[in-house]
Amino acid sequence: MGSVASYFFGYSDSDTLDSKVGLTKREKRLVRETWNIVRVHSVEAGVTIMASYFRRYPQYHQVFPAFKHVPVDELADNKKFQAHCQNIMSTLSNAIDALDDADLMDAILHSTGERHGRRGQGTQEFIDLKGVMMEVMKDTLKSKFSTEVEAAWNKTIDVLFLKIFKGIESTAS
Repeated sequence: MGSVASYFFGYSDSDTLDSKVGLTKREKRLVRETWNIVRVHSVEAGVTIMASYFRRYPQYHQVFPAFKHVPVDELADNKKFQAHCQNIMSTLSNAIDALDDADLMDAILHSTGERHGRRGQGTQEFIDLKGVMMEVMKDTLKSKFSTEVEAAWNKTIDVLFLKIFKGIESTAS
């Protein structure tokens, strides 16, 4: 079936590992396909992720001067919050689009890490964010969030965050 799908749809379900990124072709395809579903409503998805994040970790809400005094339940209507969420989603989209260009992906995520590091944010904020992202992805994708898709996303987020962490660490020196 894989070769038939490759012939008609132009992709390979290869389990060959891309050593530069640490993901297989199949994992990249699963992530891209499911991300395309989420990115259609990127502001809404970003708002859901970040509002959920702030509910679970209220201390992180206080880091954002532009909306730290806005109650979490009112954030969805706040344009500054929406803009921040769109920036997050755009960065994720750019990184996912660059999964086949490891150097570009590194540059995108390293600069993201640098920005967060300069503001005094560390790796724990991202580690905590991962669980929230996975829950929102599961809720959004429903039956499309198979165990295989979940594993691909877990691995992908780890890869992306490791690159962000290097950017954060570069600001500490």
